[in-house]
Amino acid sequence: MEKIKERVTHYGLYVTAMLKWLAVGALVGGVGGFVGAAFHLGVGYATQLRTGHPWVLYLLPLGGVVIVGLYKLCRLEGAGTNAVIESVHFGKKVPTLLVPLIFVATVITHLCGGSAGREGAALQIGGGIGYRAGTLLHLGEKDLPLATLCGMSGVFAALFGTPLTATIFALEVISVGVLYYAGLLPCFTASLTGYYIALVMGVEPTRFTVAMPALEWGTLGLTALLAVGCALVSILFCRGLHITEHAAACWMKNGFVRAVVGGAVIVLATVLLGTTDYNGAGMDVIERAMTGQADSWAWLWKLAFTAVTIGCGFKGGEVVPSFFVGATFGCVFGGLLGLPPAFAAAVGLVAVFCGAVNCPIASVILSVELFGAGGMAYFAAACAISYLLSGYCGLYSSQTILYSKLKAEFINVHTHE
Repeated sequence: MEKIKERVTHYGLYVTAMLKWLAVGALVGGVGGFVGAAFHLGVGYATQLRTGHPWVLYLLPLGGVVIVGLYKLCRLEGAGTNAVIESVHFGKKVPTLLVPLIFVATVITHLCGGSAGREGAALQIGGGIGYRAGTLLHLGEKDLPLATLCGMSGVFAALFGTPLTATIFALEVISVGVLYYAGLLPCFTASLTGYYIALVMGVEPTRFTVAMPALEWGTLGLTALLAVGCALVSILFCRGLHITEHAAACWMKNGFVRAVVGGAVIVLATVLLGTTDYNGAGMDVIERAMTGQADSWAWLWKLAFTAVTIGCGFKGGEVVPSFFVGATFGCVFGGLLGLPPAFAAAVGLVAVFCGAVNCPIASVILSVELFGAGGMAYFAAACAISYLLSGYCGLYSSQTILYSKLKAEFINVHTHE
């Protein structure tokens, strides 16, 4: 009888934990879904306003001044995605003001034509919401990181419409080589909740229709060559962002000056190039690439625009720009290799993203959610190659890589800038 009681008590702990994390995941995902959907709609409205009134682009330097001023006023200069990652790693506090700050600053950046995305900002918004919810629910210090991951998953899923990717990405991006399996149920619950709330609020999930070639050795070999190129581009993308940020901070000590100069450079480059393709997120260019159309150097221009925008103090995500860079590079380079350009664009999008964030499992799942499972073998091969050849570069300097990419060895190093 005593053994039965012990077993009932033992399994009761698991049931209690399951119910607790279902509730926490649903709550955090619900709040995250609402805020994420509002953020998506806000960025979309800002983009429409800028497109309808091209003169708004000339306000970009002023927008940068406002952003820098807001962060200085709240004493959060330099706070970003790394702060959220460090919260999960070391239990550090995620500043509550980070949520409204990154929300407003990203909308301003998109309104005025800076080159940035949304999903990177989603990690900050979601992480802040999750951490705050965890503290209000009086979760222990071991549970707070899971609440933070829940928020990241919920907002990411709400913005992009990829709940499975959002779940695995949040668990994988913190420490490469180890998944926080305890967070699987709460993060998946948060992702689904956030995803469905966003749907109710009118946010359409991102999907692309691209024809996938039949699995053949020849096509697989060409895809592998494309993946090698994507790995190199992902290194260039990460290094470009970090070097530009460091150089701007070194040459221009004053944040307001950096914002004005960076904004002026983007405005001047836009005028000289005679196109607004590289302002904002650039989803329209990504969609064109998925039909096999891309300018030869669009990927390099987007990389440069994003490096100047983020490096000079504007706010937003790096994920969609990495999609842009990967899709346009893949479309051009894959076409030269003899691959169908639209298919190559899809492979490029996923492979460059994988190399930049060091998340191969999430990247393969992303390919399925965006393009369907028909080309999964090609995407998996491309992600494996890009992950290996991108070395220890990464978008997030607080990200740790626990196991070597070269052999079965524990290394526990931060990604290189």
